[in-house]
Amino acid sequence: MTKALMIQGTGSNVGKSMLVAGLCRAAARRGLSVAPFKPQNMSNNAAVTSDGGEIGRAQALQALACRKALTVDMNPVLLKPETDVGSQVVVQGKRLTTVKAREYSKLKPTLMEAVLESFNRLKSQSDLVIVEGAGSPAEVNLRAGDIANMGFAQAADVPVILAGDIDRGGVIAQIVGTQAVISEEDAALVAGFLVNKFRGDPSLFDDGYDLIKETTGWAGFGVLPYFGEAWKLPAEDALDIKNAEREGGLKIVCLGLSRIANFDDLDPLAQEPGVSLTMLRAGEPIAGDTDVVIIPGSKSTRGDLAFLRDQGWDVDLAAHVRRGGHVLGICGGYQMLGRWVRDPEGIEGQAGDTEGLGLLDVETVMTPDKRLTETTAVHVTSGQAFRGYEIHIGRTDGDDRAKPFAQVDGRDEGAVSGDGRVSGSYLHGMFRDDGFRRAWLTALGATVGNEGYDATVEAVLDRLADHVEAHLDVDALLAVAR
Repeated sequence: MTKALMIQGTGSNVGKSMLVAGLCRAAARRGLSVAPFKPQNMSNNAAVTSDGGEIGRAQALQALACRKALTVDMNPVLLKPETDVGSQVVVQGKRLTTVKAREYSKLKPTLMEAVLESFNRLKSQSDLVIVEGAGSPAEVNLRAGDIANMGFAQAADVPVILAGDIDRGGVIAQIVGTQAVISEEDAALVAGFLVNKFRGDPSLFDDGYDLIKETTGWAGFGVLPYFGEAWKLPAEDALDIKNAEREGGLKIVCLGLSRIANFDDLDPLAQEPGVSLTMLRAGEPIAGDTDVVIIPGSKSTRGDLAFLRDQGWDVDLAAHVRRGGHVLGICGGYQMLGRWVRDPEGIEGQAGDTEGLGLLDVETVMTPDKRLTETTAVHVTSGQAFRGYEIHIGRTDGDDRAKPFAQVDGRDEGAVSGDGRVSGSYLHGMFRDDGFRRAWLTALGATVGNEGYDATVEAVLDRLADHVEAHLDVDALLAVAR
């Protein structure tokens, strides 16, 4: 009979996603057919699945750790923030609606059926399902109708391991406090705890660890030191992207948009020894010695055009191009490079038109249909083939489309300016392809390395599993599953 285990956290960003990835790889190396599952995720960094939908990027990494193809069942509810108060709701890979936070609290209980359906389907195909919670079960104000933490655990009868983050401080209060505020019924589902992200000598926390065990009565499964290679794995949150600033490297700057989406394009570039990559934050200027500016994807193209202008980046970009610098816009960034972004139906917000940056002679019209597909393309300039994916709404056309960025199934894709310095494409994931990435960087004068990106990720996942095995009682953890 298939078993399941759930990792919940004492708060957001305590390392649940990385823990689940490490446990998934450890279980897979034991010969188990294991699958990741997250009932509800909130992220604009999505992955296209083999069954034509989208899931959170963290679950895509966890599936890789399991050596499994991505399916929509691994993350049946995905919330994609479009504004400060509203999100698109994706259910089993397809857009359901867009709601404000208050409206979602009413919609949420109706989604449990889809969540359990996906969970049971995964169970039928696996020996073990490792579930990741969202946020924290201590958010008891959100407990009614919960589908992400204890509400799901109760409905599916899944035992819980609670993870605390010692790096942010107060881990004793995090774990003991969680037990104090949740109900007795929910606390009964907690089989134990672990402490994550310890820096230094773990034995220094022995007294604190014992105090947590004595106070809660829960079993302890270990103290996991900080995993220093986490930055080499695809980041789910833009705040987790580590700048790779290197002296003498090709200087690439990515604009940190307010609704940045599908920024996994940056991960392979950050690992190139001849590249200095900076994620530019709000208020920071584009430096005059920048070689390439990347405008990434966005969940709200017109909203992020306004954000971009508020930072003065439109002025910086114009100066960058005048100096002979290069610009690459990907997906929403491609749309911003054109003359206009038109949204007559108000798909991304209030209906209307927004003037683009005017660096490409194209314009975009937003349409309700979302294109979700894995793609094989050929880069026109270098002749290099690569695999990527599309995940966008909108159609883009104009004179600069006569010089395409790539060819996809015999059709032109993207656009390039007449002088070849400004390019736009809807294709995400292009830099994962070692041949294309090296050709693109070499053409810009960068020194490229010999490490393959996918091979690096695989090796780091194995080292993450080694790390987890060395410091946690993995056998005891897996024995908790039922």
